[in-house]
Amino acid sequence: MSGSSGRNEPFGHHLKPEFLLDPEIAYLNHGAHGAPPREVIEAAHEAQRRMEREPSRFVEREFRPRLREVAAELAGYLGADGANLALVENASVGVNVVLRGLEFSPGDEILITDQTYGAVRNAVRYVAARTGAVPVEAALPFPTEAPEQIVEAFARHLGPRTRLAIIDHITSPTALVLPLAELVARAKAAGAQVLVDGAHAPGMLPLALSDLGADWYTGNCHKWLMAARGTAFLWAAEQVRASTHPLVISHGYEQGFTREFDWIGTRDAFAQFALPAALAYRRRHGEAAIRAYNHDLVMAASEMLAARWGTAAGGPATMTGSMRAVRLPDGFEATAEAAQALRWRLADDYQVPVPVRCLAGGLWARLSAQIYNEIGDYERLGEAIAALRP
Repeated sequence: MSGSSGRNEPFGHHLKPEFLLDPEIAYLNHGAHGAPPREVIEAAHEAQRRMEREPSRFVEREFRPRLREVAAELAGYLGADGANLALVENASVGVNVVLRGLEFSPGDEILITDQTYGAVRNAVRYVAARTGAVPVEAALPFPTEAPEQIVEAFARHLGPRTRLAIIDHITSPTALVLPLAELVARAKAAGAQVLVDGAHAPGMLPLALSDLGADWYTGNCHKWLMAARGTAFLWAAEQVRASTHPLVISHGYEQGFTREFDWIGTRDAFAQFALPAALAYRRRHGEAAIRAYNHDLVMAASEMLAARWGTAAGGPATMTGSMRAVRLPDGFEATAEAAQALRWRLADDYQVPVPVRCLAGGLWARLSAQIYNEIGDYERLGEAIAALRP
């Protein structure tokens, strides 16, 4: 079956039955909540069945060793040491662990951007209100063809009072892959600690966490890694590992980073136990092949729609992974309320789930590409927009 580049690819609609997605929809929103393959869901169910056969043995003797095995396998995939990696439920948990574990003084600055994820912005606001810290927001240029413009816009807000910089690896609203190495280096040179919000990066980009120079990196596995929902991680560099504690203090307290995070009380970790099944699924299809197909497809789709609508796509190819934002044609009201209303019209009336946001004076659709998509899915979006355009 042909992919976006015209080459014969082992990806496309024929893979859709390997997922539980409704066959009638053109699912262009994998980046929101993911879509695990059937075999990953079955692996999670099997872990649950194994526990229920003898709950005491599983919880007290098998749970934590198995969790460490999973974390070690994930660490290898991420280019990290398993001793620095804790499994958490989602990236928002990882962000809160860091923010609520640091001791901020009045006047300390927490640097974010105008593209910081809403839940992260709220966590910053909460901590700032309780500690007297000051949120500082850098406005990133969008759309832009120059990564160095992003670096300079961010660096202008670094100063002697910057205590923590929170940097998106891939922005949620605009789908830009930010120049992470440069941003981290600038923040560290200014004396700030660095937390990378990598919610979208695992499975979309190759990672080597130990080489980034950040203090913390948190990422989701349920998005592009195709794991079950409830699977994420927090990586802590050696210099901050001893001072990084989970939000729930339990029996592992003062027994080391991984023991504290692995045991926060009786909990359901079946999604996390199914992570090796997701990694195996990706190995079978080819890690590099998956990334290349998704990138080529989303680039072709966004350029096709931008040309059809006479608009623009957000960001150059070097800043694009498996998502890309494309501006909708003029005529739609450029408000957040209109964006939400259009999003649900597309999903409910045309079976094309895709996020729509009000950005840079217009409405933008954030396209996702996954191995079950083909260019025809994006043509359906174009036809729906033509029908709905005022």
